[in-house]
Amino acid sequence: MTATRPTRTLTRPVVRPAADRPAPDWETVYKRNYIERLKRDRPPLDVRDELPALIERGYEDVPEEDIVRLYWWALAHDKPKVGTFMVRVKVAGGLVSAAQVRALGEIARDFGRDEAELTTRQGIQLHWVALAQLPDVLAAIEAAGLTTNGGEGDTVRNITSCPVAGLTVDEPFDVRPVVRAVAAHFYGNREYSNLPRKHKYTIAACSAQCNAPEISDVALVGVVKDGRDGFALRIGGGMTNTPRISRDLGVFVPVEDTIEVLEAVTNAWQRDLRYRISRAKARIKFMMDDYGPEGMRAKVEEVLGRPLEDGEAPVPTTDADHLGIHRQRQPGLFSVGVPVPSGRITGTKLIALADLAQSYGGDLRLTRQQNFVLADVPGRRLADVRATLREIGFDLDRGRAFGRSLACTSHQFCNYSVAETKGKLDEVLDGLTTHYGAEAIGDLAIHMDGCPHACAQHWVGEIGLQGTTTRVEGSDERVEAYDLTVGGGLGTRTAIGRRLMRRVPTQDLDGVLDRLVGAWLAERGRRGDAGFTLGDYCNAHTDEELIAVATGEAAVATAAETATVRVPGPLLHLTDGEDRIDVPAATVGAALAAAAARYPRFGAAVLPGGAVDDSVIVAVGDDDIRTLDGLATAVRPDQDIVIVMAMSGG
Repeated sequence: MTATRPTRTLTRPVVRPAADRPAPDWETVYKRNYIERLKRDRPPLDVRDELPALIERGYEDVPEEDIVRLYWWALAHDKPKVGTFMVRVKVAGGLVSAAQVRALGEIARDFGRDEAELTTRQGIQLHWVALAQLPDVLAAIEAAGLTTNGGEGDTVRNITSCPVAGLTVDEPFDVRPVVRAVAAHFYGNREYSNLPRKHKYTIAACSAQCNAPEISDVALVGVVKDGRDGFALRIGGGMTNTPRISRDLGVFVPVEDTIEVLEAVTNAWQRDLRYRISRAKARIKFMMDDYGPEGMRAKVEEVLGRPLEDGEAPVPTTDADHLGIHRQRQPGLFSVGVPVPSGRITGTKLIALADLAQSYGGDLRLTRQQNFVLADVPGRRLADVRATLREIGFDLDRGRAFGRSLACTSHQFCNYSVAETKGKLDEVLDGLTTHYGAEAIGDLAIHMDGCPHACAQHWVGEIGLQGTTTRVEGSDERVEAYDLTVGGGLGTRTAIGRRLMRRVPTQDLDGVLDRLVGAWLAERGRRGDAGFTLGDYCNAHTDEELIAVATGEAAVATAAETATVRVPGPLLHLTDGEDRIDVPAATVGAALAAAAARYPRFGAAVLPGGAVDDSVIVAVGDDDIRTLDGLATAVRPDQDIVIVMAMSGG
């Protein structure tokens, strides 16, 4: 076992809040931020009209800045970079008709090698689409009444919601008309397509708050006040390097004011140039850090031009993932929540699902947990639907953990991922199910990411895994590995997981997780408490105790005496695949110099002539060193120095 234990003390440099610093002007923004210059000079949405010219040039001759601009249409090159693209389809609220499901299946089959994946934002991603095919694919998606506009880039991303909105008996009101109206207003709206960075809305009235308002940029939580339908407003959630839980602004937003208030929130952020200086801190969660809920409310009200009504966000009353068969509010109808392991699906299966839904007049609802729900199933058809799903390849009895666990796109396609996720997650769950049984592990949620971007939200998994690499002991061979966090959750158990172990080699991961899960189940049995979760077990034990269980050997708590330089996927070819370079250093400059000495090509690209190259941003945690002391910025032991690609459009 070569995994190492991280120190528990998470320190951040003392930084003057952006709210207390003078606002920069646009000249400073353009000087500091390459993407802002690109958006000014060549508006990314215009790249759609330039596709014929790019196709004529050929993929190899398409400039990198045009690849970045394609993100605004949710087009990102697959890995390896051989001329094929990922195409991300936005599905507002996850609601798709049978006809739309069939169209997506046909597109995946005809243009994407029959592969597709369900996303954590209730959308669908296709892969393998050749550059020359992009105009036809976009046209086919739009002919189905869907869009890719703003699926990536500095835009309002896909709007998420409860997948069974309008179906449940306990929701205060049906939010689907609101979701449709918000999507119609913001999708493709140029006023909201030049934001500081990506911006994620979620809108739901689910009593379980299954749509994860805790980790969304902006969350509208359905409430009824004095007989009026409306929303509480939470702002500032997010994942990546330093995760945040959103905070309640203490207001009530009547349904009829939804779009006006969302505009005010988004404008308060996008017009404050402090959040355009560096892409490392260009999310609204950092504005919430700086101003707090009261200050943020004041900013929104200033833009809105009037005070907001007081209110309070409700807490979730239960937890729900909408898997399985549930009675709808509509008499005689049921919803059927279907687990999709790792979110992987095919075009052929989508077409079969469309046929099934059409046979009884229903639709599909995509979930943030990479599953789908069949809606409006007549009671007399339940047995037939269950059997047909099994024939297609979806077993309702597969095990809840397969439907509750998440995996990112993985290193097969993503240029930032450094480790396998989808296949590895299936392997882990298969092993745990075989050893302990699907019923025993029950609602266990494992979230597996291939890089720090946290697309699969590893920080809020009961078990969170982030891909990295490590060396085989006694050799120079580098293998995939995973950092392990435990105790995360959402809903009634909202918590950011705590990092327990670093760099667990892939060959050791199954054993580590098996021992942890086995110890949890044994303690649950001793307690006689069926509701005792793995998160409860982890919270009841120290890191040292958990590490001893996970490794099967006594753990020694030793503090690291090194700083870590984190290298993004696009630069790994300069470091022989090493994504974390541990070096003894007290400052950022010393750490980068040590990394450059070890990997001269990395040094030439990142630190030419001893200065940080314009192609990258260097941050300590979330803080751009240009807002600190530059290369003289101090770093404490085991503190991460993060290299961010300046031309990243995500």
